[in-house]
Amino acid sequence: MDFTDVSLTALRVFRAVAEQGTFTAAATSLGYTQSAVSRQIASIERAAGAELLERRRDGVRLTTAGRVVMRRATIVLDEIDAAARELSGLPGQAGTVRLGWFPSAGAVLLPRALAALRHTDPAIQVVSREGSTPALVRALRAGSLDLALLASAPPFRPPDAESPPLALQTLTERALCLAVPATHPLARGDFIDVADLRGQRWITSSSSGEDGLMGVWPGLDERPEIAHTARDWLAKLHLVATGCGLTTVPAALAPAAPPGVRILPVRGGPQEQRRLLLARLPHRPTEPVTRVAAALRAAALDADTVA
Repeated sequence: MDFTDVSLTALRVFRAVAEQGTFTAAATSLGYTQSAVSRQIASIERAAGAELLERRRDGVRLTTAGRVVMRRATIVLDEIDAAARELSGLPGQAGTVRLGWFPSAGAVLLPRALAALRHTDPAIQVVSREGSTPALVRALRAGSLDLALLASAPPFRPPDAESPPLALQTLTERALCLAVPATHPLARGDFIDVADLRGQRWITSSSSGEDGLMGVWPGLDERPEIAHTARDWLAKLHLVATGCGLTTVPAALAPAAPPGVRILPVRGGPQEQRRLLLARLPHRPTEPVTRVAAALRAAALDADTVA
């Protein structure tokens, strides 16, 4: 085992593959060819004398040796980045917390928590990014995130099967709601009967390997008519506002609904619950991470109280 010839490029490529989950996605994010990524991974595995990535049909997963290398690689890369900032005359960022969040969390919860932090802990800098729950879990495992807001739908299971398990906290658990045009007949009351959802047109998220079809009320006993697909929550809600269809939304999105949209509960049939989870690696968190986590918990509690 000899790491003396392992380049920083190889370490960055290794972290990108672990975070993105596939060689192809890592190559795209880095602007490399897939063959270049493969060569860098081969070089670091030769130096380690062990397989660092388990190749699977659905992507790659860190092996036990891979987790050891990833932990050390993250320390090295973070130190190099800190040195570059210091040499360029930028202020130190010891209080920086890297936070990931799934799309709907960025509409209400995240801005509230960041606004509160500016008053209570102005020295803490939060650097955040959006991603799907599986991608955020990979980023946590790769060491490129400190905290992540994750979405969970029934059946509720841990977000990954890696060991050690992530430290998870449920911030909210609330029933799914429906966004309807304010001029729609279904918007006249304070709730919608599930039987009235037959024959409606729906606005859904784009389906992918990581995210299932979202937007149609779960459990409908008919093939839904999909009128529009969009990944962006704001786009979907504006399509609802113009009468293009209905879409499901987490209850927490109600304050962010644009004019012309009503967010209503659905009665009858099983109620679909959605959990908001706060996740981190199981080691002892730093004080800035603890403070950011507390702000997110307070914002989630405030949102539940207002609702």
